[in-house]
Amino acid sequence: MKSIKAAGVIGAGVIGSGWVARLLLNGIDVFVYDPSKEAPKYVNKVIDNAERAYNKLLTSNLPKKGKLLFSASISEVAKSCELIIEAVPERLSIKQSAYEEIESSADKNLVIASSTSGILPSDLQAKMKHPERLLVAHPFNPVYLLPLVEIVGGSKTSKNVIEETSKKFTNIGMFPLHIKKEIPAFIADRLLESVWREALWLVNDDIATTEEIDDAIRYGFGLRWAQMGLFETYRLAGGEAGMRHFISQFGPCLEWPWTHLMDVPEFTDELIEKVSSQSDHQSGQFSIDELTEKRDDNLVDFLKVLKDNQWGAGNSLKEFDESLSGSINKIEFSELNLSSPILTYVSKVPKEWADYNGHMTEARYLECFSEATTEMMSIIGADEEYILNIGSYFTVETHIRHLDEVQIGESIKAKTQVIFGENKKLHLFHWLNHEDGRLLATAEHMLIHVDLKTRGASMPNDLVLKRMGLVYEAHKKLPKPEGINRAVGDKF
Repeated sequence: MKSIKAAGVIGAGVIGSGWVARLLLNGIDVFVYDPSKEAPKYVNKVIDNAERAYNKLLTSNLPKKGKLLFSASISEVAKSCELIIEAVPERLSIKQSAYEEIESSADKNLVIASSTSGILPSDLQAKMKHPERLLVAHPFNPVYLLPLVEIVGGSKTSKNVIEETSKKFTNIGMFPLHIKKEIPAFIADRLLESVWREALWLVNDDIATTEEIDDAIRYGFGLRWAQMGLFETYRLAGGEAGMRHFISQFGPCLEWPWTHLMDVPEFTDELIEKVSSQSDHQSGQFSIDELTEKRDDNLVDFLKVLKDNQWGAGNSLKEFDESLSGSINKIEFSELNLSSPILTYVSKVPKEWADYNGHMTEARYLECFSEATTEMMSIIGADEEYILNIGSYFTVETHIRHLDEVQIGESIKAKTQVIFGENKKLHLFHWLNHEDGRLLATAEHMLIHVDLKTRGASMPNDLVLKRMGLVYEAHKKLPKPEGINRAVGDKF
């Protein structure tokens, strides 16, 4: 499936700007229409926030940033794109008017994805010439960090449009959740609405303040929901007997008059003032920019933990990060350029790799060189399958020179030269460079091939021997690296 080259965003508010950032940082050219003169300023601010977050979140490099272009009209956007995200205000007439202008200029195959948080797609597409092209793609703020996007088709939406568009969202790091039956507000917002409704009653009746309600969520069940959702959380609450036990034990409670789920407090001036003043007291000491930064920092760290644990939203991040990098050696061995050292490692410095000064710690330099060695092994054929069934290379000696500093979010890459590669021995020399070309460190590794069953030195198989020999024959013609065969420099 081809990736998106150019996308359009109609409406550059909170959600629209989040979409712009997500698309742009995935290398997609984005055409934007918003009547506000302040739109470019706001969009660029959101992009800056997204770049800051991604530098902390991802270890892989994003593709080259797409071009951002502000258009004079909706029809101008429609002529330039293959996908349009509609993020205009939540009024059916405004959205339908936007679709009419899009269809007057666009190819019939242009897909329109509405970010509506509750309007049914069948209603959205009711006046369209090509209703099969429209679906709902409802994301969550901040769009550039949260992976969920609810996908809802209308009665006339093409199944192929749903499938292909979902794949395209997956390719930019999102988790498309296909909701197969139309319902107002879809899934997530219906759940949020019930909590919001009950929270307003608690404030209205002076049971709790806005801060106390937020504390109940963020210090308690919110942490559980963030990783396991609702039903998996309650399954655990049922103990060994699981969900059946939980329902039998706590189900009768649902008949108690605890909540106001079907009843809404009247939005009087008094209630609005109460909620607003309590919110000001709770968070007024922080600017919106400060709260945004703190929110993004917390989400980055939480997502990274979930990624490490291969759980929930962390799986989407893991797949996205891996799709950006993949194996560095993406070409066939026969097509490798062996006339120079081989690129074996590319990454960004994540937050947890740094000390209190924001600089990468000594141990992480060794980790980078270890990854470069692993990639070099894979290049010559000693990959995961080989290690599982035959053997591996064990490092028996290492020497590292630390030459310069690198900070959180900066890009680094390693290249490798085979100094010796025959029989059981593999002698490697690595360079670690900053994205600006500075040499950060070098490492020299001596490795011995080992049979993992006997745990003794052994000969590699024929393929590894052949490939190792080809690289060695080419690399021994290269100049000897500066710093090779070094020990600690002081003389006693």
